[in-house]
This record gives sequence, structure tokens and C-alpha cells, in this order.
Amino acid sequence: MPRFAANLSMMFTEHAFLDRFEAAAEAGFGAVEFLFPYDYPAQEIALRLTAASVEQVLFNLPPGDWAKGERGLAALPERKAEFQQSVRSALEYATVIGASRLHMMAGLADPGSQRHRAAYRDSLAFAADAAAEQGIDVLIEPLNGRDMPGYFLRNFDDAADLIADLGRENIKLQFDIYHRQILHGDVIRGLESLLPVIGHVQIASVPHRNEPGSGELDDFRILEVLDELGYKGFVGCEYRPRGATLDSLAWMTKAGSG
Repeated sequence: MPRFAANLSMMFTEHAFLDRFEAAAEAGFGAVEFLFPYDYPAQEIALRLTAASVEQVLFNLPPGDWAKGERGLAALPERKAEFQQSVRSALEYATVIGASRLHMMAGLADPGSQRHRAAYRDSLAFAADAAAEQGIDVLIEPLNGRDMPGYFLRNFDDAADLIADLGRENIKLQFDIYHRQILHGDVIRGLESLLPVIGHVQIASVPHRNEPGSGELDDFRILEVLDELGYKGFVGCEYRPRGATLDSLAWMTKAGSG
């Protein structure tokens, strides 16, 4: 089975954020991810990672004003300077924390607009070039409109085409099984065709985004396929437990990880 990373923005919320690293380690995780670290000093997060002996595998670039509904800056040409500063901030955190992957959120914009498409392309090139200097990958992730109405990047083929067009080795696809099923279905075929550009996988049940095995997909077969395809990266557990986080982990034993 793949290596799993606990998503600390959704899991272990019974604990204060900085205490979730140790809680994840005690539950058997060797790696973690989360949405945003920017409310906490990077050195404090690094200390928590070291104390818990867990690896930080992924976090997001600053999204703009999340509380006001902003969901990224990359496709917004009027926010270019702010976006470029957000890249610098994320790279500073990644250097201290030790993360080797950053997710670049696109923002809320019309994907049919040439102005927004050009801004998104330029932003991705800028982020990738800056991250390459530190050996860091930049990931892009299509998100479904039910969870995030109006999000710019909402098609997996569009994401793959842009990755091929830019030709940077450190631009990868973040393949979220939950979003893929809602957007397109055909999860296994998607994994098969897109594996060469996949840099990270995330999992949650469909339709309610709870623990794997509790929804409409055969999540365990999908995990088997990842093994069969030779996927060597992490699978982020980006789900909301239906009850207590520890109670939600029974699926991992069935998946063969424990």
C-alpha cells in the first residue's frame, strides 16, 4: 500500500493545531500535510515535526484572504505582485520546515478568459522557476465546483496540458481522488493516463469527504491500482472523520497499512 500522510487541517482536530503533529505520530503516521502554516512561526512547526519524527510532505501557497472567500491568487492578473510575494513566503516556510512540495491555488476566475489563463500560466512558470532553485516541486490541483464554486482550475486534462506546455520538471499534478470523481469520474483510468505527471495523491470518500471506504467508490481497489502502477509518492488523507479521528482510522488496517 502507498505511504499515507495525515492531513492536519482536517484530521486530529480534537487537538490544537500544533499538537496534531504528535497526535498523528502516535496514531502511526510518518508524514503529514496541511493547508496553510502561516499563522505559526516556521521554526515552531519545524520543532513540532522534529519532536514527532514526522515528515512534512505538502502545504499550500498563501491563498489571499481566506476568511473573505479568496481561494488563491495565481489566475488573478491584478494580484501579480502579491502572488509573487506569496511564492517567496511559501518558499521561506518550506526551507525551514523541510517540505519538498507546494500546492499553488489558482483562485476564483473564469477559465474561459484569456486574461486569466495567461495570468495563471505566467504565475505557474514564476513559481516553478523560483521553487526549482530550492529543489521544490509546485503542484496544481483541479477542484470541483460543488466544494469550491468558481474555482479557475476545474479540469484534469487542462492541468495536464499546461504541465506539458510549460515543460518544467518540477511542475506536477496533485491528483485528488475525491475531486476527480466529482469532476470527471473514471478515477482509475485517470490515474493510469496521468501517472507520469502526478506528484501527489489525496483521498477521501465520495460524496461526503469522509474516511475512505465509507462512500460510493471502492477506495481499496484504487489504492491497489496505485501500487500496481508503481506510484511511489504519498497519499494524503484529506478527509473529515465522521467521528473521532482515531475511530476513523480502521480503514487503514483494511488497506494493509497496519
